[in-house]
Amino acid sequence: MNPNDRTPADLLRSALAVDPARPLVTFYDDATGERVELSVATFANWVAKTANLLQDGLSAEPGERVALLLPAHWQTAVWLIACSSVGVIADVGGDAARADHVVAGPDALDAGLACSGERIALSLAPLGRRFPTPPAGYADYAVEVPTQGDRFTPYVPVDPEAPALVVAGAEYTGAEVVERARADAPVLGLTGPGSRLLSALPYDTWEGLGAGLYAPLAAGGSVVLCRHLDRLGEEGLAKRIESERVSATAR
Repeated sequence: MNPNDRTPADLLRSALAVDPARPLVTFYDDATGERVELSVATFANWVAKTANLLQDGLSAEPGERVALLLPAHWQTAVWLIACSSVGVIADVGGDAARADHVVAGPDALDAGLACSGERIALSLAPLGRRFPTPPAGYADYAVEVPTQGDRFTPYVPVDPEAPALVVAGAEYTGAEVVERARADAPVLGLTGPGSRLLSALPYDTWEGLGAGLYAPLAAGGSVVLCRHLDRLGEEGLAKRIESERVSATAR
C-alpha cells in the first residue's frame, strides 16, 4: 500500500487505485444466513454516500463526535471509514449523551435517544432493508443513503493528527490508526496483497477493529467478517475457511 497514507480514508483511496475489483469485506451473519461481498469499489461507493450523508445530511463537522452503537457488521465498517473521510470522531459504543450525532442498530435505539443531535438508525437486516416504520426519533439509513452522491470531497481537509477513533476508552488519531493497523497486519497473518483474514471478533475493542477492518485494509488484503460464528460449528467453519480461501483467522 501507499506509504504516504495517513488516515483510514487514505488507505481506502489507495486500495481503490490499485485494484478496485478485488474483494475487501465479505460479511456473514450465521443467525440469518446472510452473506454479502463488497469489492473495494462497492465498499468505496458506500463510504462516499455515507460521508456525504454525514457532511451534508447531518451537517457533521471535523472534530465532532459520532457515537456508533453498532455491532461488527459491513455497514459499521462503512461508517468507520466515512467518519475518517469527513474528519469526525468515530466513538465506537460511545455515550450517546456526549455525542454530537448517533448511529444506532436495532438493539441500541433506546440508548441512542440520549443524543440531542441528529440520529440515524440501521436495521442491519439482510440486503440492507429499511425498517418497516422508521424508529421514533431517527432517520432510516436505508432511506437516506441511496440519494447521496457517489463521490465525496470534504469541505475541510482531514488532519491526520486529529482525534479520529475512540474504542474501549482509548483515543487514536487517524495517523495512529494507520500505524497500528500496519503493525498488526503481519501479526495477524496478513502477509500482503491477497491475504484473507476471517474475523469473528466484536468491534468493541481495538483488536476487533484491527482484525475486522483496519489491518486487512492496510495490508492490501481482505476480511471475512463473521457475526454469530458460534452457530456454525467447527465443521462449518472449516468449510468456510476453505471456500473463502482464508489465510488467517482471528476469533
